[in-house]
Amino acid sequence: MNLENRNENNITRRHALKIGLAGTAGLSMLDSNMLAKASQQIKPATAVKAKAKSIIQIWMWGGPSHIDTFDPKPEAGYDYCGPLNKAIETNVKGIRINASLPLLAKQADKYSILRGMTHGINGHETASYLVQTGHKQGRILFPCIGAVVSALKGYDRGYKGLIPPYIVLTQPQGRFSEAGFLGMKYKPFSTGGDPNKNPFIVEGIVAKGISDKRQLSRRELLHKLDTLGKATPNNHLLKKLEACEENAYELMYGDAKKLFDLSTEKDKVRNDYGRNTFGQSCLMARRLVENGVPYVTINYKGWDTHKQHFQSMNRKLPEMDKAMAMLLQDLSDRGLLNSTIVWWGGEFGRGPKVQWKPPWNGGRSHYGKCFTSVVAGGGFKGGQVVGASNENGTEVAERPVYPPNLLGSMYELMGIDPEGQMPNNAGLNVKVLPDTQKGKGRLKEIM
Repeated sequence: MNLENRNENNITRRHALKIGLAGTAGLSMLDSNMLAKASQQIKPATAVKAKAKSIIQIWMWGGPSHIDTFDPKPEAGYDYCGPLNKAIETNVKGIRINASLPLLAKQADKYSILRGMTHGINGHETASYLVQTGHKQGRILFPCIGAVVSALKGYDRGYKGLIPPYIVLTQPQGRFSEAGFLGMKYKPFSTGGDPNKNPFIVEGIVAKGISDKRQLSRRELLHKLDTLGKATPNNHLLKKLEACEENAYELMYGDAKKLFDLSTEKDKVRNDYGRNTFGQSCLMARRLVENGVPYVTINYKGWDTHKQHFQSMNRKLPEMDKAMAMLLQDLSDRGLLNSTIVWWGGEFGRGPKVQWKPPWNGGRSHYGKCFTSVVAGGGFKGGQVVGASNENGTEVAERPVYPPNLLGSMYELMGIDPEGQMPNNAGLNVKVLPDTQKGKGRLKEIM
C-alpha cells in the first residue's frame, strides 16, 4: 500500500479551489471537522529558534552546469569549458564566477557558493527525491522540504494567509510526489499560467475566459436557486458552506487576486527582473514572501541540456543572471533578505567534459558526483565559498556537502529541528532527516 494514499481525504480549500466552478463548487464539499481532526493528528518536530521566515527555491529543473555558472574552470581547457571559458571577479575578493553572470558577480556579498555538493546519483527522479527530501528512496515516500515547511509553518501552525503556504511557480516539478506520506493536504499549489502575461492566469483564482462580471452573475444565480438555504437560514452546516464560499470569492476577487496582479508593479521593476517567465516568477516570489508565504518554488525548466548545451546557455544564462541578481537586490533593499532564504540548485550538475560528438553536438550529461548549489539570506552568510572541486570539476576536492547537510541547515534556520519527529497522521515514527545525518555536515561555517 502506498503510504501517500493513506491521507487522500486530507483536502484543503486550495485543492478544492482547483475543481468545480472556479473552486466554489469544490469548496462546498469541504468538511471542516475532517480538517480539524487531521490537524490534531499531526505532531510537530521540536522547534528551534528561527532566523528565517520563508524560503524561495530556484529549482534548476534538469540540473545546471557548475562550470558554466558558479565554479568556472577556465584553465581546464576547451573540452571542459567550451566557449564559456572566462571567469570574472566578483564584489568579494577572491571569489570568481563564470563571466556569463556579470550581474550576479556584483551580488556575491549576498550569497554563499557550495562547490562540494555531491551524491553520486545520475537519474533525475532519484536525485530530485534525495536533494529535496534528504532521504534515499525506500518503502516510505518522504515529503520534500516545501511540504514539511507547509506542515510546520502553515495553516496547522498559525499561518493565516489566504494564499496557500507552499506555492510553485508555475508548473509542477513532476519528478516525485512532493507531499509524500503527509498526503494531498501538503502538496504545493501550482499556479499554472505565465506571470509575464497580463493577466497572470492563476489556476483557481483567475478564471480563464470568464469575466469578473460573468462570474459574479453566476454567483448571484446560484444564490437565487438556493431554496434550501433560504428555508433553513440557521443551519450550522450551511453556515459553514457560506463561509467556504466567502473564502473562495475572497481569493478570486480580494487581496489574493491583487497579490498575483503584477501590473501593479512599476514598469522599471518588472523590466529589471526581465520580461520573461523566469524574471516575472522571481518578482512574484518576492511578492509572495513579502506577504508571509513560507515556501515558494520557482520551477525553472530548460537545464537538461544533453544536446547543443552552449546554444541553450547563450539564452538561459543572461535571463537567469538578470532575474536572480535583481531578486537578491530587491529582497535586500526591502529588508527581506535577512528573513528569506534563497536556494539555487538542481537535482545534480552537468558532466564537466563536453560531449562534442553526434548525437550530442556539444552537450553535457547528468552528473551527480560533483555539482554546485547557492544559498543566500535567512541567516546564511554572504560572500563565502564552501568546499571546492578539483582542477576540471570532476571530483569534490574539499568539504563535501550532501543534500541532508544542506536541508538540515535550512531546517534549522527556519526553526525546524532536523532531528525532530516528522509530522504525520499515518502513525509513522520517522525523523525529519535520517539519523545517519544527525548533526553531521551542517553548514555551520556560513550560519
